[in-house]
Amino acid sequence: MADPLLKIRDLNKHFGGIVATDHVNLSVDRGLIHAIIGPNGAGKTTLIAQLSGQIRPDSGEIEFGGRSITGYSTARRAREGLARSFQITSVVMPMTLLQNVMLAVQGGSGHSFRFWAPVSQDREMEAAAMVSLAEVGLDDRAQRIAANVSHGEQRQLEVAMALAMKPRMLLLDEPMAGMGKEEGAKMVEILNRLKGDMTILLVEHDMDAVFSLADQLSVLVNGHIIATDTVENIRNNDDVQKAYLGDGHA
Repeated sequence: MADPLLKIRDLNKHFGGIVATDHVNLSVDRGLIHAIIGPNGAGKTTLIAQLSGQIRPDSGEIEFGGRSITGYSTARRAREGLARSFQITSVVMPMTLLQNVMLAVQGGSGHSFRFWAPVSQDREMEAAAMVSLAEVGLDDRAQRIAANVSHGEQRQLEVAMALAMKPRMLLLDEPMAGMGKEEGAKMVEILNRLKGDMTILLVEHDMDAVFSLADQLSVLVNGHIIATDTVENIRNNDDVQKAYLGDGHA
C-alpha cells in the first residue's frame, strides 16, 4: 500500500502573467525516488523552491509527514526533515570536505555556530560527518580542501551535507548538472544506494539517469503535471511523447 511522505494539493504560483505552477497535485511515497521531468521553463525549480520554503505559493497546501508545512520557513522545514541539498549550507571552498560536513552536522543537531574551534575538536560530530562522507564515497578525501576537488565531488559533498542533517526526504534539483559521464555515473550509483533508506524527489535533465533511478515519474509541462506513473508507462505515454520526451526516448 502506498505510504506518502509528501502530499501537494492544488499548488499555484504566478509571477505576473507567467504561470509557474498550475494546480499541482502530487504524492511522493516513502523510500522511493520520485523524479520530476519536463522542458526548460516548465516550473520544476519553482516547484522545488516552494517545497523547500524559498518561495511561498499563491495558494494550495504542502503536507509533509502528515502535517501541513505550507507556512513553515525553510529552516523549520529542514528541522522537520525536508532537505534541499544545496540550501542546507553552501560549500565553503577554503574548508576541507570534513569541515563542511561538520558544519551541516552542527546545524542539524541544533548547536550554535558561534564557535568553530570547540566544534572542530568534537569527535562525535567528526564521526557523524565521516559517516555522511562515506555514504557518498568521499571518506578517503575528507581532508582535501573543497576548492581543490572536482565539480562532481563538490556535488557529492552537497549530498553528504544534506545527509548529515538526518533528513527524511531529499529535494535534489539537477544534482548531475555540469558533470561528465563518469561523474554522472558516480552520482547515479550514490543515489541508487540511498534508495529505500531515503525518500528523494529528483529534478534532472539527464534522462538516462532518471530512467535508471526513478521508481515514479511525474511530467511537468507549463506548470501543470500532465502524467504521473512508472518509468515504463511514462516512456510509452503518447501525451508525454508529444509534450516532452520525443521519439528518441520511446
